[in-house]
Amino acid sequence: MEDIVTLALALAAAGAVTGVLAGLFGIGGGAIIVPVLYEVFVFNDVPEDVRMPLAVGTSLAIIVPTSIRSALGHAKKGAVDKPVLRIWAVPMMVGVAAGSFVAHFAPPFVFQAAFIIVASIVSTKMLFGRSDWRLGETLPSRPTLGVFGGVIGVLSSLMGIGGGAMSTLVLTLYGKPIHQAVATSAGVGLLISVPGTIGYILAGWGKAGLPPDSIGFVSLLGFALIVPTTLITAPIGVHLAHRLSRRTLEIMFGCFLVIVCLRFIYSAVTG
Repeated sequence: MEDIVTLALALAAAGAVTGVLAGLFGIGGGAIIVPVLYEVFVFNDVPEDVRMPLAVGTSLAIIVPTSIRSALGHAKKGAVDKPVLRIWAVPMMVGVAAGSFVAHFAPPFVFQAAFIIVASIVSTKMLFGRSDWRLGETLPSRPTLGVFGGVIGVLSSLMGIGGGAMSTLVLTLYGKPIHQAVATSAGVGLLISVPGTIGYILAGWGKAGLPPDSIGFVSLLGFALIVPTTLITAPIGVHLAHRLSRRTLEIMFGCFLVIVCLRFIYSAVTG
């Protein structure tokens, strides 16, 4: 009972921190939730072999309600590029399924490596990127776009994110307006978070060492406590964000991701 109370308090605190950071950086996804949850599970002595997949699976579950709300909102405004989503739907869900399958067998380093690689790319774009960076002025062929979707699905599943940062990056590098890219990425979050949550529940089913509140690799306490506390504290981050310039926010978020990468590299090296 004492362990559950300690975990609940730690998760509530994690939700508060996540809310502030999400409001500050304009991101509600796993790029923030996963590292925060990981530290909570370290603090509560969750075994190392299940710590990272539990953080990832819980993050995907937390993203589900946000993804549904965001996707419906953008769809009403007509900003979603539905042809792109139709092309991405099957490859992304196949990628998510593959990532969930890997989660059942993979050592912690696999999850950390996926996070390090993608976070490094995003942080580089945040810190050094320019608006004129392009891979092309129009979207690539359907097969190439499908490959992008599959890769985003796999990496998002292993990282515990909704895929918004990666899909937005791909679309803007091919000339899509940022508002349309963001709206389309909201739909991507739905394609990834729902099957990803189901996949991680199945992947972690019966695993030893999981906290008693967990269903597979999803912490029910994490979901129940982080979602509401995030909503409560997010306005604090939003208030702070409006006092800072866009460039300052980009630098801060890029530095945050660099720190997370270094933390995971240290964890992997020290074992």
